[in-house]
Amino acid sequence: MATTQDVTARSTGCPVDHHGYQPFDQHDPFPAYAELRREAPVMFDERIGYWVVTRYDDIKAVFADWETFSSENAQKPVRERGPQARKIMEDGGFTAYSGLSARVPPEHTRIREIVQREFTPRRYKTLEPFIRANVDVLLDKLLARPDRRADLFRDLAYDVPTITILTLLGADVGQIDTYKRWSDSRAAMTWGDLSDEEQVPHAHNLVEYWQECLALVARAHEEGGDDLISDLVRDQQDGAEITDHEIASIAYSLLFAGHETTTTLIANSLRVLLAHGDQWQALVEDPKRIKAAIEEVLRYSPSIVGWRRRALKDAEIGGVAIPAGADVLLLMGSANRDEAHFADGETFDIDRPNAREHLAFGYGIHYCLGNMLAKLQARIVLEQVVARAPQLTLEDPDAIGYRENLSFRIPLAVPVTWEA
Repeated sequence: MATTQDVTARSTGCPVDHHGYQPFDQHDPFPAYAELRREAPVMFDERIGYWVVTRYDDIKAVFADWETFSSENAQKPVRERGPQARKIMEDGGFTAYSGLSARVPPEHTRIREIVQREFTPRRYKTLEPFIRANVDVLLDKLLARPDRRADLFRDLAYDVPTITILTLLGADVGQIDTYKRWSDSRAAMTWGDLSDEEQVPHAHNLVEYWQECLALVARAHEEGGDDLISDLVRDQQDGAEITDHEIASIAYSLLFAGHETTTTLIANSLRVLLAHGDQWQALVEDPKRIKAAIEEVLRYSPSIVGWRRRALKDAEIGGVAIPAGADVLLLMGSANRDEAHFADGETFDIDRPNAREHLAFGYGIHYCLGNMLAKLQARIVLEQVVARAPQLTLEDPDAIGYRENLSFRIPLAVPVTWEA
């Protein structure tokens, strides 16, 4: 039924029933996702020019079939850049490309193999005490507030992964707000719905961001260091097939994905668990359950709710014909609640036996390279908070706003109070 309706609408211009789905509204998209799964699991949305896919099995199959559904559009701006923004970026020498997420084999395979060698358990083990000490410092400041009020997004989740990724890449940890500003601009320019005029300041930010990535690579050549960028430069000098531009592109990706989505994961973990007081208390009483709780947060409230692919040839998704060249939006935030795979999927349950089967980190050859680091940081934060501040109370969870965005579900604040 949905397929006939969509094809008819594309050919006649008749209005389409989007079943409540609003592409950029992330306040509470889940009822619309459920409606789409029931009524139009593969729907063409003429507002954004994408086929929208919502069921678990369909999305997993698309991720697995990289030869048919290419990742080449994963970093493409949803709204084309206007003439002013294009000129600013061209004049500023902006030539950044995806680190890995938008690359395809064999290029993707070559670069990922080199980078993956540097994401080792040894590196994570080295970082763990550093992350834990950083969390303690931030908690000390937070819990010392005389008014006993805080925003866990800005006062805790914001800094932890940013300091971690800047340290990992050998960047300046004193420039957290600068990197966050650049990251906000990247998100807005790639996944936002901006007018030509609104794009202008973000274009300037992206030029600065890319020039800093190039500078990090140049500095690694000149000075070396104990960081990921220096390691990749040494790999290159030892014969690894990776260029300076590709290393800078890895930095460009990690200086965004390496903290932005982890900030959201930490914020969502605290927000969702505190909103489910019985399950928060279960972690207070038994912190060993934190790892399982993080997997359930990733399922129930992922940082990334939608990711993109492009059909390289005529294909089918869920029995619906997809023409060659079509853009596809995979709503993992919907797949993760699909009751055909997750029983009672709209319910948050830290004891869910198959929570780890979520698609929050994608699936297949592009499965998120930094997933272990993201979960490590979320685990450390939760361990420290349940030990030191078990009495936190979330203020009015229904009033929390979310940034407008096609792919990322980012809370604007996680306000809490606590007793003396």
